[in-house]
Amino acid sequence: MIDLADRTLGGSVVWAGDEFFAGAENLITSTPAVHDTAAYGLRGKVYDGWETRRHRSGDAAVVRLAVPGIVRSAVVDTAFFTGNYPPFASVEGAFGADDADVADPDAWFPLVPKSTLAGDTANAFTVDGPERLVSHVRLSIYPDGGVARLRVLGDVVPDPRWLGGRVDLAAAVVGGRILDCSNLFYASPANVLMPGRAAVMSDGWETARRRDDGNDWLVVELAAPGVLHHAVIDTSRFVGNAPSAAALSDADTGTVLLARTPLRPDTRHRFRVRDTEVRRVRLDIYPDGGISRLRLHGSVPPSAQDEIIQRWQALLPPDHPSEEYFT
Repeated sequence: MIDLADRTLGGSVVWAGDEFFAGAENLITSTPAVHDTAAYGLRGKVYDGWETRRHRSGDAAVVRLAVPGIVRSAVVDTAFFTGNYPPFASVEGAFGADDADVADPDAWFPLVPKSTLAGDTANAFTVDGPERLVSHVRLSIYPDGGVARLRVLGDVVPDPRWLGGRVDLAAAVVGGRILDCSNLFYASPANVLMPGRAAVMSDGWETARRRDDGNDWLVVELAAPGVLHHAVIDTSRFVGNAPSAAALSDADTGTVLLARTPLRPDTRHRFRVRDTEVRRVRLDIYPDGGISRLRLHGSVPPSAQDEIIQRWQALLPPDHPSEEYFT
């Protein structure tokens, strides 16, 4: 699962009732919260999170998810908030094409009921109930206080409007995800499917140094079955620790998509790959090291597009128009 609210992926805080001590935009910062015990401002202690004033009436913040998806769990992280965290919180979801669509109070439905929080803790909650498409979430705290981070973990639901033509079928924003990998000692392989270019090495995937004759690998499930056209294997930011070579194959059949090919450090490599329909792709790197991004560009056949449209429609709210997804 990925954090659907992650700012790096495209999440945004669109409204907050109170931000007196610290802004709600901190809730969706990708990195863990930090704390400087000596940091004070005009309004008191500086916290890396969202903190409201004392008023006992309850507070809320609304986050537009980076992409619509099915929410599986939520983490309300009160890191470093000890005497000023809210004792309770709830999370609701809504679906709309834009922010105005969720202004209606009836658009919201519960994801996490009002639940007890602990201070300085990553409070994790499982989301039960029927699968529903969510584009916005609302975090409510009772009665006031501070929350460092909000993580909205779930599955991206591929939007049929954006899967026409040639697209990066491995991208997290369209529904690509990591299924497995050999090693994630330094950084998560999920980073390679994120948007944009890596800013630092830790924004990619890096393995430990191997001391055997094997090699490292990862498996990507594409957003939908697709006929691949070309791949991008980016070693940017990895100068002394890039792999010496890489290969791509169909993870289900073993069909070679890209034979073992040398890689250069700190380089964005573009390769033409075998035109074949695949659902899961295995990347092998030799023998170990780090890559920053993996792009797998291809097209979705009509049969798979029909299935995507049907799933999207089934997850829409009952009163939401679906005709736009069928044209």
